[in-house]
Amino acid sequence: MGPAARLDAARRDPGRVVLEGVHALKHALRFGADVEVAWTCDRQRLLRLVAELAPDVAAHVRELAVEVDEATWEQLAPRGIPSPALGIAVRRPVDVAAVLGDPAAAPVVLLEEPTHLGNVGAVVRVAAAAGAAGVLTTGLADPWSPGAVRGAAGLQFAVPTARVAGVPAGDDRPLVALDPGGEVLGPGVVPPRAILAFGTERHGLSTDLLARADRRVAIPMRPGVSSLNLATAVAIVLYGHQ
Repeated sequence: MGPAARLDAARRDPGRVVLEGVHALKHALRFGADVEVAWTCDRQRLLRLVAELAPDVAAHVRELAVEVDEATWEQLAPRGIPSPALGIAVRRPVDVAAVLGDPAAAPVVLLEEPTHLGNVGAVVRVAAAAGAAGVLTTGLADPWSPGAVRGAAGLQFAVPTARVAGVPAGDDRPLVALDPGGEVLGPGVVPPRAILAFGTERHGLSTDLLARADRRVAIPMRPGVSSLNLATAVAIVLYGHQ
């Protein structure tokens, strides 16, 4: 199977993840992903970038990288990507019960029916940086889809990330809803091991989830400002409650 056919098959395979760009490739390797192949149109440039940005995985990239000609690269990346790397990795399964049962104090981020894959990826990136216990999503958007992996720079491999059928029951994890009518965020407002639930920028959380919440928390904002980007809101809460 040629590179283009193999990449197309990987995009349709729920057990595979397409890695677009150096950052996605480096994070996948850094956090132990099984990367099956990496293609590039400029092997020397790719190796220079990796040596500069991620020397810890440089040897692995050197082993993986397969250079293809310009015509093949155009087939692989017709829209263009910012750096000369395209890879395929095995998608990492997530045990949601184990994520929720983790005894550490780190919160779980729950996105209720997000619609923008780039925002989902940005949330994963923030959650990985902040040391969240996991990122869970409800609805149709797959947090491992190419757009979300691109937005997260491959950091789905750094923080457990999964789509769930509904709002999970976290046993001793309190459900905290981000809502403009809630208590203003500050020290001690978010309890340890919380499930932090975020809705969409336009509609917020559903009435059902709000009714189930153990606590509602609001991000303080200047009057007249009605909303924040989803990833920005997640970052404020993850870092602001510590």
